[in-house]
Amino acid sequence: MVSWHNRLLVAFHIVSDALLGVTAFIVAYLLRFHTVIPVTKGVPPLWNYVFVMPFVALLVPLGFHLQGLYRLRRGRSRVDDFFAVFVGSILAVVFGIVSTLFVEVYFATAAAKAAGTFEVSRIVWIIFLVLNVALTFASRELVREVLERRWRAGIGLKRILIAGAGDLGRLVADKIIEHRELGYQIVGFVDDKGDGDHLGYRGLPLLGGLGEAAEIAAREAVDHLYVALPPEQHVQMLQLIENTSRECVDVKVVPDLLQVIALRARLDDLDGVPVININDVPLQGFNSVVKRAIDIAISGAALVVLAIPFWLIALLVKLTSRGEVFYRQERMGLDGKPFMIYKFRSMYEDAEAVSGPVFASEQDPRRTPLGRLLRRSNVDELPQLWNALKGEMSIVGPRPERPLFVAQFKNKIPQYMLRHKVKAGITGWAQVHGWRGNTSIEKRIEYDLYYIENWSVRLDLKIMWLTLVRGFFHKHAY
Repeated sequence: MVSWHNRLLVAFHIVSDALLGVTAFIVAYLLRFHTVIPVTKGVPPLWNYVFVMPFVALLVPLGFHLQGLYRLRRGRSRVDDFFAVFVGSILAVVFGIVSTLFVEVYFATAAAKAAGTFEVSRIVWIIFLVLNVALTFASRELVREVLERRWRAGIGLKRILIAGAGDLGRLVADKIIEHRELGYQIVGFVDDKGDGDHLGYRGLPLLGGLGEAAEIAAREAVDHLYVALPPEQHVQMLQLIENTSRECVDVKVVPDLLQVIALRARLDDLDGVPVININDVPLQGFNSVVKRAIDIAISGAALVVLAIPFWLIALLVKLTSRGEVFYRQERMGLDGKPFMIYKFRSMYEDAEAVSGPVFASEQDPRRTPLGRLLRRSNVDELPQLWNALKGEMSIVGPRPERPLFVAQFKNKIPQYMLRHKVKAGITGWAQVHGWRGNTSIEKRIEYDLYYIENWSVRLDLKIMWLTLVRGFFHKHAY
């Protein structure tokens, strides 16, 4: 159900994005040709750039539309918004360059070509990109602040009904209550297990059984129904969705881990017989080529930039303890194939001679004095840029485990080996959320599988940014 408020807000965003795009384009022209930036080929008249403004007004909303910015979601984070605006603006610039070249070549008259009517300076496009990201993101932050203040004041709240009062339903209730800024109000639970155990959880009542959900939703003016039922209630879930579909209620299913894996399933055809491939992942074909290109560009550039710091760290490692500078260890990568990972040595030589393979701990005596700092700051991981350049790893992906630990986990944790359907990464979705080192393996797998099933270039960029913001000096970096 899309309310008129949402349609009005989408219309506002489209109009404001177009106006801000045009504003950024004109200011970019002024900064390029009427400030201290050197001009070598003369100053084109502003009128030439006015011809391009209609393109900008159309292409900016188009780029944002392709990034899903007009599909309003209250739970979208600021980081998600920023990268959506950033990538959308890049698309607008690319479309703009292509469009102006196309028009100039095929439609412009000889006089117009001579006057450079459709020619736009590349520096103007770069300045426009920076300005458009800044202005558009700032406008969205202003709208977010206004809306969140209204929601905290109890205005414009979405009414939520949760189907399932067990652990999963309670988790949903906890998250909604903890994030009042999302503008949600829980009216209660529906569940067939009305034994009294679920009554009054955090002050939320059990309003009735699952069969009464449609009636309760209509009576309580519910906007969203969150279905948080365990797998064994699959039949009741389907019946519930069918019943509530007759009401003007948005139904959202909160899946368990096995359901998440099946969400990106692909339907294949075996000579007319439909076959569901539940392990299909988006990181294949052209997507894998794009990711590999990004890995080569970032790892290659980083190795060049960090060449001198690498030599200094290597010298310190050599001078402060006996042994090799680099530590090589076997890890398991793509398709379960082993490879040797590289790190700056942070432990004493033969550190596992007595203990054997174990996870590092907070007071691990195997670490050297310098190694404590290297591990705490994650600097010891930087040589893995060489693994990424060679193609054994990626910049972003699940962290690789040692074969010994893999052999233990794969028999204890369902779907564990699915994390090896993509290359291991220097950083990852689990790591930036704190699930690294000696922490819950189950939670790490949950985050790894989310990354695998939802991969995109934007998600990789988001993880890289969060790594810079959160990744260094992490509390679980031992």
